[in-house]
Amino acid sequence: MNELLKRITVNPAVMTGAPCLRGLRVTVSSVLGLLSAGATREEILKSYPFLEAADIDACLAYAAWKTREYDLPLSPVAT
Repeated sequence: MNELLKRITVNPAVMTGAPCLRGLRVTVSSVLGLLSAGATREEILKSYPFLEAADIDACLAYAAWKTREYDLPLSPVAT
């Protein structure tokens, strides 16, 4: 397992089980949303001073892992 992914935690008692950073109440999707809206890493770390640069890397690694491609065999559609 990627060492960065160990920073991602899922706990039903924290943010209703959404993937979070190190058990904190900051979700992976929040950080990814900020990045996609154009926020810089420095801006995110300033807004969330308890986060570390590796947490942002972990969010990106998690997104890459969750969206990796799969080749699925397709069955012909009955006509």
